[in-house]
Amino acid sequence: MSVQPEMPPRTAMQHGTAMQRRTAMRVHPELRTAFESLPQFSDPYEDIAATREGFHAMLTAVPADRTGVDSERFEIPRADGSALMVEVYRPEGGAGSGGGEDAAPGQDARTADGGAGRALPAVLHFHGGGYALGRSLPGQDRAAIALCRELPAVVLTVEYRLAPEHRYPAGVEDCYLALEWAAERAAGLGIDPARIALTGKSAGGGLSAAVALMARDRGGPAIVHQSLCVPDLDDRVGAVGAADGEAADGGETYAGWADGEAADAGWAGGEGADGDGALGARVTTGRSVQRSWAHYLPEGMAAADAYAAAARATDLSGLPPAYVLVCDLDPMRDAGLAYARRLMDAGVPVTVRNVPGAWHGFELFAPETRVAREMTAHWTGQLRAALYPVVG
Repeated sequence: MSVQPEMPPRTAMQHGTAMQRRTAMRVHPELRTAFESLPQFSDPYEDIAATREGFHAMLTAVPADRTGVDSERFEIPRADGSALMVEVYRPEGGAGSGGGEDAAPGQDARTADGGAGRALPAVLHFHGGGYALGRSLPGQDRAAIALCRELPAVVLTVEYRLAPEHRYPAGVEDCYLALEWAAERAAGLGIDPARIALTGKSAGGGLSAAVALMARDRGGPAIVHQSLCVPDLDDRVGAVGAADGEAADGGETYAGWADGEAADAGWAGGEGADGDGALGARVTTGRSVQRSWAHYLPEGMAAADAYAAAARATDLSGLPPAYVLVCDLDPMRDAGLAYARRLMDAGVPVTVRNVPGAWHGFELFAPETRVAREMTAHWTGQLRAALYPVVG
């Protein structure tokens, strides 16, 4: 069992030394223009309905390019009689294009479709958005479309229930239900059940880690790979001082660094920044991460369990190989790195990548930069390698 140690209070001298060590960490030169053009950061949880409406309006204004990709929507019944919506993206003309209900559960997908098409690996993609936001429009999930084309793979997007209307465990149970459904219907979906992976960014990365734990503990479908991108998997990030507002103004964060130190390290007040000294004015901070968890976890829940926050798991052995992507200037970076290290210690193969000088979600504001393209290429390449292994 690996446990994060309690961070003792620091003296003023230690605080100053820490700031000096962080001074060298600055926004990546290629990202400075994008950083300087960031709007003032607003709390997306202040008016969740308005945030969702704004996000959908933005997506509607610029439809996704679906060239070479088909998609089909399915309703999966829940135990309470409601339905979970899943969208299945496939390369045009790929195996299983006739729909997921045509084949009996358990049929070998590699012989499905009458030999007309080759079964493909599958990727369950869980969207981000702090467990409360971020759902794409039908047929418009850009990440799913890109993975479908570039891997290639059958990609399933899961419209899991969102907080705070549906708090934990609703969302993660939906994601696990989608995994079971995909494995059972592999033949009709054109999926090779021996090559199923999980991926997601931010909250989606946290859900991927939690579903991998669930599958292990419940004896569920085999998962060949878990791809955790800037994962939100620890409810302790930014927790100290968050209740009284200190986390955004110099309070301790997950690994003992203060948000104020990060500001002095190039987020603000340094070259290429606006000089106002306020990290929270532009990007995600430990305090905003805490806001996410406050909406996701049930009211009165003192501490998350492992299926809510995978970093709380005491045993990480027996999990599928993992890819962990973090960004230098992300308050969730240290929690992601700690989880990766614990996976390694448990004997799980792990690939780790850190994007220097980048903040949480930077690629949304600077998609054409080399930094963003290289990050996406590395993430996609690791998924491809896991789903199409080279046999020596």
